[in-house]
Amino acid sequence: MQRMGPPHWPAYPAGAVFGRLYARDCALGLRAARLGARLIAADLTAVGITVDCLPLADVPVAGSDRIIGDRAYGDTPVQVSAIAAEVAEGLASGGVLPVVKHLPGHGRATADSHERLPVVATDRYTLETTDFSAFKPLATLPLGMTAHVVFTALDPGLPATTSAVIIREGIRSWIGFAGALMTDDLSMGALTGSIAERTRQSLAAGCDLVLHCNGILREMDEVASHCPELGGDARARAEKALASRRPADDIDLDEARTAFAAMLSGSVTG
Repeated sequence: MQRMGPPHWPAYPAGAVFGRLYARDCALGLRAARLGARLIAADLTAVGITVDCLPLADVPVAGSDRIIGDRAYGDTPVQVSAIAAEVAEGLASGGVLPVVKHLPGHGRATADSHERLPVVATDRYTLETTDFSAFKPLATLPLGMTAHVVFTALDPGLPATTSAVIIREGIRSWIGFAGALMTDDLSMGALTGSIAERTRQSLAAGCDLVLHCNGILREMDEVASHCPELGGDARARAEKALASRRPADDIDLDEARTAFAAMLSGSVTG
């Protein structure tokens, strides 16, 4: 999903394109993913944006909802995490903080969480060796985003965003994610209750930050009024994340865009 697009900004390929390149030539797929993210970072920093909600490390499975679809980098944890790591580094090298999503995994969801709550009944061993394992190599990234998905093997009643059990046992412990953890958009249809309740529940469960993205000012006021001042471990993680942003490296953007186009066209090999 790309929100800044033509005619003012270039269009970028879906994650699946890098997955197909990787399947043909893994080195080429990784180089293209990193360079594409570096170019995205250049577009973002030019307008003052220094955080991007990429990479997506969800591993889709047969029969899952198409909401992840062609955003996925592949269908195996090894491939997905390898490409996601390059995307994260491409953003970071351009002065933009990456946000890995959707912890601990959205690829197995059988519903679009924008509309309703997905419930995944897969056993814990399978989750840990597939969905969750794609995130484990990315655990040192500075920022992460939760999934509005119920995993009955960990918590039969609550989605990851509002589940202290999933955040503690799945995201923080098994995956080992130590960065600042933010919610997915609180206004999505997967969550129930008022915006105030959603805000309180996600923070109580262990999220450090909340996202509210529909632009409705009344709801924005409600979120802000129920968010305490950032403190404790949450503040420490947020400050550490912000401090990890580094200056953009030098790059000739015209040459980089030409090289990127050549990679996508297949005229460059690994």
